[in-house]
Amino acid sequence: MTAYDVIGDVHGQFDKLAALLVKMGYASKGGSFVPPVGRQALFVGDLIDRGPEQVKVLHAVRAMVDAGHARVVMGNHEFNAIGYVTEDPHAGTGEYLRPNRFDTKKAEKNRAQHAEFLAQVGEGSQQHRHWVEWFKTLPLHLDLGGIRVVHAWWDDAQVDLVNRHYWSSDGRHISEDFLHHCFGHEPTWKTARETLTTGVEHPLPEGSFVSDKEGHRHPNLRVAVWRHEATKLRDIAIIPGGELSLVGDLDIPGHLPLTEVTGSPVLFGHYWFSGTPVLESPKVACLDWSAAAKGPLVAYRWDGEAELSNDNLVAAG
Repeated sequence: MTAYDVIGDVHGQFDKLAALLVKMGYASKGGSFVPPVGRQALFVGDLIDRGPEQVKVLHAVRAMVDAGHARVVMGNHEFNAIGYVTEDPHAGTGEYLRPNRFDTKKAEKNRAQHAEFLAQVGEGSQQHRHWVEWFKTLPLHLDLGGIRVVHAWWDDAQVDLVNRHYWSSDGRHISEDFLHHCFGHEPTWKTARETLTTGVEHPLPEGSFVSDKEGHRHPNLRVAVWRHEATKLRDIAIIPGGELSLVGDLDIPGHLPLTEVTGSPVLFGHYWFSGTPVLESPKVACLDWSAAAKGPLVAYRWDGEAELSNDNLVAAG
């Protein structure tokens, strides 16, 4: 049996990645890393954007993948990087699937979010194209029997839809149809992709909003639908920075069913948790503890257990 080390959002933080891997017994070799015998690294996505050494991270992780030492699922930042350079066939204006060409608030936000990656690879360069092509080969999820890995959230129905439509006919790249539809032209496919890469969201009361790390306002609230015993919306709200007062004392609406996770544990990243890393439950682990800011890079060392243990969390940085 292969044992897995599931690693949270790296976001270009090579020093934290190197420290974490060495702490887990990986050997540094030529800018990459070799795992202990019988182990493999699983990255939950979001290797890029924000951090100072994104290219170094990509080279290290790609070398691990090519050597059979690692696997990577696609995060929303890798997916957005693909959309950033893929023309929208429905726009009729030369705009891209992830708008960035014209002088609009959405395009300005998208350019700012992706600016550090573009600066480090050289926008439009051969290196830029090379990494985007590699991103197209990444799966949206991994079901390895005893463990399930995804960037933001696992939903069986959405995973099934992705399995039927995601890959191109050769099975090596994301389907162009899936890519185009997921940026807004096929709501069902878009919902499936968003569930897996950005999670489940719930609209706030009219006139309310939450602000993200860059100060952009959002009328929707990310929710931890795996907290199945919760009764109040504030108990499942995920707001980096903790502005839970915006949620008030609202009950969880009936059309937002919570999910008790059974079967294989689900591990993911995405949510910018803070504080001391801890499991959500014996079946659920979020591994994004804000490594892109001042938090640690976190991994879970899975050795075949049916229920997760806090003792198997490892952090560095």
